[in-house]
Amino acid sequence: MADERLLQALDYILNHSDEASIEVLAEAVVRRRRNIGLFGAVGEMPDPQRMAKDLTDRIDAGMGSGIEGMRKSIQEMIIRLIREQAPELSDSQVEELCQAWLPDGGGKSEALPRDVLVSMIEQFISFSKGAMRKSVNEDMRKEMGAWPERYWKAFPPVVRQIITDYLKDKITEKDFNSKIAIALDL
Repeated sequence: MADERLLQALDYILNHSDEASIEVLAEAVVRRRRNIGLFGAVGEMPDPQRMAKDLTDRIDAGMGSGIEGMRKSIQEMIIRLIREQAPELSDSQVEELCQAWLPDGGGKSEALPRDVLVSMIEQFISFSKGAMRKSVNEDMRKEMGAWPERYWKAFPPVVRQIITDYLKDKITEKDFNSKIAIALDL
């Protein structure tokens, strides 16, 4: 016997819907197909509130054990999300994705000492905001050429993102300083 809900839907579509209803139904079918493609036949979409609460709980738990504890909590959450959304991936593929999203903290600041990186960030921000004296900029260009581009390439990706957010006024100076300090300690 056919599903009663399906029969009711077909009856409505074939015998009772007008053109506006058909448009709404067509859009619903398109959306459902997209969700099935993204989330599987079950169609269970992630619950953003549940995910946010879970993330908050994990971060709160991680704060008590310092940066390393927070990093471990975030890594566990990334692995769980990958496994939920792509269960067909092998362990090595999951690990590779996890490393791409949360690379080892040690490699970020090994290339440049922390104090050098802090100085570079300060100079870059000063230049980008137009606060750098012209003579300082000219001296730096004489010594290093296109120093802003070289600095930008030398910054770790997370530092570049924080700088971009700050320069676009997406975060305050206080938030910028806090995030940079955390990023340099990872």
